[in-house]
Amino acid sequence: MQLVRDSVALVSFRLISGTDTIALDRTIFDLASAGATSRDSVVFSTPMAVGPVRLVYHLDSEGYLLRVNGEVPANIRELVITLPRGLRSEEANIEDDRRYLAFAVKPVRNDARSVDFSKLDSAERRVESGPFTWVASKNKYFLVSLLTPASNGSPFSRAHLVGAPRSEGPATTADVHVVLPVENGRFSFEIYAGPQEWRRLRALGRDMEHANPYGGFMKGVVQPFATIVMRALLWMHDKLRLSYGWVLVIFGIAVRIILWPLNHRAMRSSLKMQAIQPEMAAIQKKYRNNPQKQQEEMVRIYREHGMSPFSMFSGCLPMLIPMPVLFALFFVFQNTIEFRGVSFLWLADISLKDPYYILPLIMGASMYVLSWIGMRNAPPNPQAKMMMYMFPVIMTVALLNMAGGLNLYYAVQNIAALPQQWLIARERARQTASPARR
Repeated sequence: MQLVRDSVALVSFRLISGTDTIALDRTIFDLASAGATSRDSVVFSTPMAVGPVRLVYHLDSEGYLLRVNGEVPANIRELVITLPRGLRSEEANIEDDRRYLAFAVKPVRNDARSVDFSKLDSAERRVESGPFTWVASKNKYFLVSLLTPASNGSPFSRAHLVGAPRSEGPATTADVHVVLPVENGRFSFEIYAGPQEWRRLRALGRDMEHANPYGGFMKGVVQPFATIVMRALLWMHDKLRLSYGWVLVIFGIAVRIILWPLNHRAMRSSLKMQAIQPEMAAIQKKYRNNPQKQQEEMVRIYREHGMSPFSMFSGCLPMLIPMPVLFALFFVFQNTIEFRGVSFLWLADISLKDPYYILPLIMGASMYVLSWIGMRNAPPNPQAKMMMYMFPVIMTVALLNMAGGLNLYYAVQNIAALPQQWLIARERARQTASPARR
């Protein structure tokens, strides 16, 4: 694909000498011999008024990584590198792709952070102070990034972000000028221009896999789970040799199977809590004027039934454990190129919404059935009954235009939970019938 827009340079360079600025993209260079470097290297040189300038470009065999070494006069103190004003979009949903246009920076000692084009006001100039390990311009699936060499080299000292005038809708252009110190007339850095493939970025090191910081203000929780989820999905895709659609189906079932014992223990604890509720209510009524005695009696009942006062909280734990995975998947599906263009059944692309809205409706229906089975033979609870109707509708509307793969995973999760929910409902029915027979 064409990564940069028409008539836009991948990068452009300027040398800073005192108060003078020398634009190298307006300077004529001669192609020189690579000499002993390698056949994958291209060397440009030119004599200038300030002294000779020599640039060496070494191309990576896969074509995504470019290593740049420069030799300039000793009085040059800084190199300013300008990244593209925004990447070209070749996605089916161009408007959605434009919403992901952003710059990302990785401070040497802190986590990566991003600045959306839309966060920069028209003609606003913002200085991000370094030092930075890398600076990138990106869209949903691709990026152009400047990196400090992995072995040695000076980090980027700062980045100047400049907003561009725009009309209604998302911002489509913005400028970033990255400053690299020049030491003893030499500088070096790397350019990665390619897909945001998780494994490829991770292989680059320098935390490049975090070019897309997941989770926003919840990044500290979501990012680790997003990494775990990506590792698991990639491993399953490699080992099972299946498309990512079927990988998501198996992954959803596997998560439910892994959580089965914990869910079952929590559900049984919930059944016990329901069974002792009449006794607890009687004690609260009998000793309502004697809190100390009431507490002692309640502890006694818990002990007689092999429970503790904290048993009531164990029922919530299985519901909370899958939540980080669900949140991680929500963010992963937003801009994970591995899912881009992957077909599954009637879906032409699992990274896009279901054009027929079949999966969101299946997800909502399965959520309703799961809640309905869970309430069978349970004590009457008007609030829970209302949520049984409302929550599936809310989730269906919320996920209606989300990625088809995300709806697929949620639907599989619900369907895989039905057998366990049905078994617990039967056990609750037997428990309810036993006192009646007695």
